[in-house]
Amino acid sequence: MEIPPGDFAAYIFDCDGTLADTMPLHYQAWCAALKEHEADFPEVLFYELGGMPTQKIVEVLNARHGYSLPPAETARRKVEQFMSLLVEIEPIEPVVAIVREVSGRLPMAVASGGHRHVVTRTLGALGLLKFFDAVVCSEDYTRGKPFPDPFLVAAERLGVAPAQCLVFEDTPTGEEAAHAAGMASVLVPPPARVRAPRRTS
Repeated sequence: MEIPPGDFAAYIFDCDGTLADTMPLHYQAWCAALKEHEADFPEVLFYELGGMPTQKIVEVLNARHGYSLPPAETARRKVEQFMSLLVEIEPIEPVVAIVREVSGRLPMAVASGGHRHVVTRTLGALGLLKFFDAVVCSEDYTRGKPFPDPFLVAAERLGVAPAQCLVFEDTPTGEEAAHAAGMASVLVPPPARVRAPRRTS
C-alpha cells in the first residue's frame, strides 16, 4: 500500500476487505442464501459489486440474470448466513496497524455499505470498534458507493472537510466513491498481497 503525500486531518476506512478479511465469508453467505432460490452468483461479479449495499446487489442480480429474487428477504437471509460465519473472521493486519498507529492523533471513521448491526458486530469481533469516532452504514445514506454519499456523511460526522480526508478502500467501486467525494484514497490489495504501508513523496 502507498500512502499519498499530504497532511490529512482524518482517515476513513471501508470495513469488508479493508479492515476485515471478510470477503470470502460474504461470498460464502451469498452462495448459501441464493442456493435457497436455485440462483447463482459468479464470483467475478461478486467482487465487481464490492461495496454495494446488500439489497442493491440483489436488484443487480435480478436485472443481469433475469432472477425474481425478493430483494429484502434475500438480503436478510444473506445477512443471517454471514452472521453465522463471524467466528471465522480475521483482521487485515497492515491496515489495522494504521488504525492503531493514528488512534488518538487523527479522527477516524468507517464508511461501509453493510447494515449497521453487521458492521458493528464485525468491528467488535476484531476489537476495533473503540477506535472509530463514527461508523457510517447503509442506514445512514440514500445512495451507496460508487456515489460519494457514505464518505461525505463520514466527513460531516467527523467535522472534517472532504478534501482533508484520506480513504482506505479495497474495491474500484469504493475508490470511485472516494474520488467523487473529493477525497484521496489508498487501494488496499487482497489480503494475501497486503504489505505494510509506505508513503510516496
